[in-house]
Amino acid sequence: MPAYNAESTLEQTYNEIPFDIVDEVILVDDLSNDNTVKKAHELGINHVIKHENNKGYGGNQKSCYNKALEVGADIVIMVHPDYQYTPKLIPSMSYLISNDVYQVVLGSRILGRGALNGGMPIYKYIANRLLTFTQNILMRQKLSEYHTGYRAFSREVLESINYNVNSDDFVFDNQMLAQIFFEGYEIAEVTCPTKYFDEASSINLKRSAIYGLGVIWTSFSYFLQKIGIAKFKIFKK
Repeated sequence: MPAYNAESTLEQTYNEIPFDIVDEVILVDDLSNDNTVKKAHELGINHVIKHENNKGYGGNQKSCYNKALEVGADIVIMVHPDYQYTPKLIPSMSYLISNDVYQVVLGSRILGRGALNGGMPIYKYIANRLLTFTQNILMRQKLSEYHTGYRAFSREVLESINYNVNSDDFVFDNQMLAQIFFEGYEIAEVTCPTKYFDEASSINLKRSAIYGLGVIWTSFSYFLQKIGIAKFKIFKK
């Protein structure tokens, strides 16, 4: 769980984790201004890491995945502690990986009507659709969306890509999916309900625009390296 100011929503998220199949919970706090770390300790979360400096969303995930591999995880699931996504889908997502059907599973807000029904702002929905359409063309894929924060990975996948060279900002998510596709893995999606409310994390319009440009550049980088015109460090092991 990559956390930033998640004190008010962490308990709700934690209480929906299916502990009959989840062995370890890792929370990385990216220098929150609230009592996220204290709440995590009160809940008894196995591994709580606090960054001494704010490393950004991507930097937070790097710490999460590095710690998960360190403790020996076979399946790693990233879910935000802001309660936008329900952990109740963890069994379904992990089943596909544990039975060698797929190595990566995304919780998609776009399959079905989860995004708009959950309150996704219309401008974000439109941007999501346009970016995903462009990415699918450049990367020759058919994902319903590349922008969900609910993701499951096998250990094999995390060890086969160099996610530590990726951006520390929000575009980290897209770079990671591009790396996974570049290595030849297929990605499954399951329908995921989502919730938008005041306490849920979000980024402002300026950062959204920067993210969008980063997404397009990542897709072009993938395309250019695939056809042999250029090389980019995120696709080097």
